Amino acid sequence: MSQKQQPPSYQRNALLPGFIALALLIVAVAFIGTDWFTVFRFIIAILALIVAWFAVQARHWWWVPVFVAIAVLWNPVYPFNFSGIFWILAQPIAGSVFLIAGALIKRPRD
Repeated sequence: MSQKQQPPSYQRNALLPGFIALALLIVAVAFIGTDWFTVFRFIIAILALIVAWFAVQARHWWWVPVFVAIAVLWNPVYPFNFSGIFWILAQPIAGSVFLIAGALIKRPRD
């Protein structure tokens, strides 16, 4: 007999923005130092604020300062002029943080 499956009791709203940010941050390494990197910075900063908002909604407050820091570091309005190996390594590290947070930030399904 087939049993009726219940939907998951939690939803992970930050998972999709986390995957998108991870992909963009990996691709962004190839564009460091070009004008296109500014576009990546806009998108990453916005996605960081979106994930921070999902963390607030899920009451996972400890993620908020992490993603506010990412939004500040990747902001294109008042950019930090990072370069070299630090900035190249920061991209996949931040992507990993997005992915981990996306998997861990969950809230009860309404």
